[in-house]
This record gives sequence, structure tokens and C-alpha cells, in this order.
Amino acid sequence: MKYRTIGTDPARRREVSVLALGAMLFGSLTDEKTSFAVLDRYVEAGGNFIDTSDNYAFWIDGGQGGQSEELLGRWRRSRGIGDEVVIATKLGARPLAPGTSYTDNAEGLSAKVIRESAERSRERLGSERLDLLYAHIDDHTVPQRETVEGFAELVAEGTVGLLGVSNQAMWRVERARALAAAAGLPGYEVLQYQHSHLRPRYDVPSDLFPDGSLGHAGPELLGYLRAEPALTLVAYSPLLAGAYVRDDKPLPPDYDHPGTPARLAVLRDVARETGATVNQVVLAWQIGGELPIVPLAGASSVAQLEENLAAVDLELTVEQRARLDAVH
Repeated sequence: MKYRTIGTDPARRREVSVLALGAMLFGSLTDEKTSFAVLDRYVEAGGNFIDTSDNYAFWIDGGQGGQSEELLGRWRRSRGIGDEVVIATKLGARPLAPGTSYTDNAEGLSAKVIRESAERSRERLGSERLDLLYAHIDDHTVPQRETVEGFAELVAEGTVGLLGVSNQAMWRVERARALAAAAGLPGYEVLQYQHSHLRPRYDVPSDLFPDGSLGHAGPELLGYLRAEPALTLVAYSPLLAGAYVRDDKPLPPDYDHPGTPARLAVLRDVARETGATVNQVVLAWQIGGELPIVPLAGASSVAQLEENLAAVDLELTVEQRARLDAVH
């Protein structure tokens, strides 16, 4: 395994594996026995960066989520896992009532919610401190200063380590970080956005993003990373839920544009040259690239995890990287 540092404060920064493990479906679609086997193998291989959320996976049973955190808590206790494994979780997008969603009834990012939701996550995970806590989605009904101060209070109390943000416009991220800096408070240092080798259309509206996607790592976010090298991008869904390699998993509609076939062709060429799978090329391209990117990949079986782990040691040549980067 290889590692990189997230965070800047010596008291709170962490060394994490360059491949993060997504636990979104653990305890729901992925049963406990399989989830434990994947987690055990990941840690055995040197992995130490696991991602979850307080609302995973509410859409499976129409509830409010919590199954993933609860399973991770049972796994931590049964294995005697301590702070050697960094567990990141999120708040803000948990439905306030069963049968609702984050688009119509989200918990939000008030100081009260931040405190109460973080406490629930700590209880489910069986952890005295949340190593990394994200604002999962934005909340325009609460003053940003209140959100910034709410997160900072938990850091000051020692119940939260690092702070992160997901699915927000870059101008909102920068404004929150500026508010924190001006007040001498800790701010967001980890950005979690969807990012893969294929590029989606960013103008496709949705219920959460009526003006077009704010959940993808577009040019503004990548440029932000270049300008702020202390930040880290945790790239979720790097393998597009299996769509690169599975015929039964078509690409999402926002990837249906003229640029996709050319990028797929280069990926497949490099995969043939290296003897690796397309999935492994995508992960290796992110892990070894110029920007600080940690791919966050889920796995519903140990076999899937093994394929992903092998990407850590896949070294792409300078020429291969140039071709992967240059294609439009």
C-alpha cells in the first residue's frame, strides 16, 4: 500500500492509504458477512481510509440511513479497531423522516444539527472522535458562518479531527474557507466530489442541482486544487458503478456525448498495453497523477476489492499518462 497526507495541522492531519474504501452499501445491499470480509482484506492489504455517511443507505428501505455506520461500528468493536483506521463520515443529507429524501427534507447544516448528527455518528461508529467529517450537501437556509462555527466547535472539543465538504459550488467552498480563516478557525481541507476519467456534461439539471451538477469535479474544482495544494480531492464513484466493464451497467446519461468514445478508446488501449483492467487504469491514473486525488471505490465482494488493490502498484508511463490526459 502507498499513503498520502490529508490535512495540514500536525495535531489533526492523517496518513491515509491512496485507495479509500467506500462503505455506502455495507449493512444494506451488502450483507454483514461479506462486508466484514471486504473490510478485513482491505485492512490486511494496508488500507486505512474508509468512507461512510449518516444517511447510508436510506434509499434501500425508505428509512433515514445509519446502516453503514452501524455495521462499521460492529466491525470495529469485533476486530478491536482503533484510530489506526481513518473513518470519514458525512452529515447534512440525512432525511428528517422515513419516506423522504435529501432533496425535500434534509437535516441541513445548522449548528444544532451538526452537533447532534455528529454525536449520533460517533455512537454508531463506536468512536470517541470522527477522524474526518464532511458537509455532505449545501444548506442555503443557514448562514454559512453558523455552519463554519458549528464544525469548528467540534474540532475544538476534540470530537472531530479534519473537516471536508462535498457537492457544493466552489464559490461556496471558498467562502466558507475564507470565513474560517478570517476567524482563526479550522476549515474544509478535503473535497469529496465525483471524478473519473470519463468527463460528464455538467449542465444537466437534477432535483438537487437545478442549474447543473455541482457534484462532479469540474474544471473549477481541479483548478482550485492546483492553486491550493494543501487540499485533497477524494474522488467518489471513480469506476462509475461498474459501467466501464459491465454490459449490464450502462454509462449514466450525462456521459452520452461526443467526447466519451475517444476517452474510452484510450483507456482500453492503455489497459491492453499494461495487461491491466480498465478499472485499474482509471484508479492508477488518479492515484499517480499530478493533483492530490484519492479514489474512493466501493466493493461488494473481496474479488472486486482485489482488482482495485492491484491498481495501487500499477505504474503508468509518462507517455501513457500524456495520452490519457490529452484526449478530449
